[in-house]
Amino acid sequence: MINVLYTGNSKVFDGVVTSSLSILKRTNTSEPFTFYILTMDITRIKPEYTAIEDDMVSFLDKLVKTFNKENSVIKIDVSQIYNEEFLKCPNESCYCSPYTLLRLLVDLIPDMPDKLLYLDIDIMFNRDICELYNQDVDGYEYAAARDHYGKFLIHPNYINAGVMLYNLKEIKRTGLLRKARELIRKRKWLFADQDAIWHSTTKNKMLPQKFNDQKFCHKSTIVRHFSKRLFWLPYPHTDNIKQWMIEKVHKVFRYHQFDDIFAEYIKFKNEFEQTKVCENKK
Repeated sequence: MINVLYTGNSKVFDGVVTSSLSILKRTNTSEPFTFYILTMDITRIKPEYTAIEDDMVSFLDKLVKTFNKENSVIKIDVSQIYNEEFLKCPNESCYCSPYTLLRLLVDLIPDMPDKLLYLDIDIMFNRDICELYNQDVDGYEYAAARDHYGKFLIHPNYINAGVMLYNLKEIKRTGLLRKARELIRKRKWLFADQDAIWHSTTKNKMLPQKFNDQKFCHKSTIVRHFSKRLFWLPYPHTDNIKQWMIEKVHKVFRYHQFDDIFAEYIKFKNEFEQTKVCENKK
């Protein structure tokens, strides 16, 4: 079993569809996938911070089963755990959203697998996921690649937490996530959970940049992370182009290696929206 973890609310639908499709279409394995989605209702902060809807999860489950009937999508509502750990903490208004903090709760959820690949939703696989998932993490809390900008601005081994291969057994032994949660409750961090994880790490496995490429997509790139990045032309500026912004991906990045995935994404999204329309008419 290959275990993948996403977090977020109903707004992650496009990201999870494109990301999971890239995994399934770029991977050659008979091993089934379990996709976990941690979610919560936190509308006390913003009205749109609602848990991902059950019909979205059901549709995602149907989608992944078209590749292998043993694949599955599992929604886990962690609203109660989140409030117990982070209610009104200094990082609830962090740089992304409170949903980024959910990856710090994994050790508190019963029956989670020892080996678990956490992915931000703005991730696309350019090559087989097994090249990443089969990394040996025995004796390490997790495996991760360096942050593209942080390795220059913060520390040479500062990691990007958007792609993390968890060894939950070791994490529970060292208390990595427990220590990270304590830091989140104590003070506000620039990069919230990412900073807390890095400062709490006892031993991690550093991966080559090809496992979390936040700027380019080379032939050797395993994971392309569509995170916010700096552009120098036509003037210095940042932009946050996500993979589901297909026109921008074509125009700005000139990527066409994901077009087969985008075609599937458009087909499945149209199917989902038509289903919603039919249900609303009933």
